[in-house]
Amino acid sequence: MSIYKRGDTYHTDVTVNGIRYRQSLDTGNWQEAQRKQKELIAAAMQGKAAAPGHKGSIASLTLKGALEKFIADRIGHVAGRTSQIDRERSKPLGRSLGTTLMRKIDADTIREYQNKRKADGVANRTINLEVTLIRQVLKRAKRWSVIADDVKNLPENENVVGRALTKELKLHLFRMAASRPVWDTAFCAAVVAANTTCRKVELLNLHWESVDMFNRLLTIRRSKTEAGNRTIPLTDEALLAFARLRGRAEVFKGGAPADYVFPACENGVMDFSRPQKTFRTAWRSLVKAATKAACDEAAAEARKWGTDEEIARAKAQRELTGFRFHDLRHQAITEMAEAGVPEAAMQSITGHLSKKMLDHYSHVRMAAKLDAIKVLGGGLIAAEVDAKGAGRKIH
Repeated sequence: MSIYKRGDTYHTDVTVNGIRYRQSLDTGNWQEAQRKQKELIAAAMQGKAAAPGHKGSIASLTLKGALEKFIADRIGHVAGRTSQIDRERSKPLGRSLGTTLMRKIDADTIREYQNKRKADGVANRTINLEVTLIRQVLKRAKRWSVIADDVKNLPENENVVGRALTKELKLHLFRMAASRPVWDTAFCAAVVAANTTCRKVELLNLHWESVDMFNRLLTIRRSKTEAGNRTIPLTDEALLAFARLRGRAEVFKGGAPADYVFPACENGVMDFSRPQKTFRTAWRSLVKAATKAACDEAAAEARKWGTDEEIARAKAQRELTGFRFHDLRHQAITEMAEAGVPEAAMQSITGHLSKKMLDHYSHVRMAAKLDAIKVLGGGLIAAEVDAKGAGRKIH
């Protein structure tokens, strides 16, 4: 057991329970170096010291390098979709902490990352999933146990299931989507999602061989889970959206069974062998424009009736701001629930509904039923009023 100085920094070389720890103590002060060595030995004896990272190990890499190695090592052991999700979650981590050495990542590093992402307007749920990926990589490097007690997830709203617009607002959104050619792809995708309950990932990975326009059937072969693989009948609107997409594909010499329905497009050139990455940019632009138009319409209506324009604008803005593409799935499920569609049929169409979501949509369905039966009544209340007026009693 020894402490030695290299340059201006003290290092330690100590063996605990057969494991050699040879590392920097990150200080040039002798007393501080002694204290840190004692803390290292105590943590090692409790199994809470970070395992030493030998050259070439995942513990010796930067976070970006460690993430790449972690994701590559899992290929073949996890579903392809899991690897894709891991790569997507690693992007913001790489931008913020990519050059940080694994041995330098501590609880403060992760807290700073959480605060930065939260300040950027990212949802707590998304941040927690990104931190989960850090945790998995640190576990692989045998370094998570050192900071595990000091890292906490951000609170999540367990009651959030999704949003649904009124039918008037949905129509307003779709009219806005249809108004500009630049939104045409997002418009067709939205119509399909709202009429089939398809997730974004299901649409982006859809091939023309899965769209049977003659028999009006859509087969989902790649979904979030195995339970998501299913066959969905096509409504008239969904069929028209696919016909519009098909016409565009044929103009660009596409539409073969193996071609993607939503192909990649760069500099105006369609590549039907690769899927489009996302609808995010077009969708956000579309929702922003629809929100502004809705606010303007609400303000104009308020002026007409002499009511407060600012209140009308704020109400319209609350209803549309932040409406996600994924919310179209909830829109479709909500409309089915309100129409009284049985849970078994809803599950068959949607693929997978969690117990929480089923409970939520059961409440939606009951609320719709209560509204429906308000038109009924045998006149008992009216009879009582009449009876009281005549001085009689109803037995």
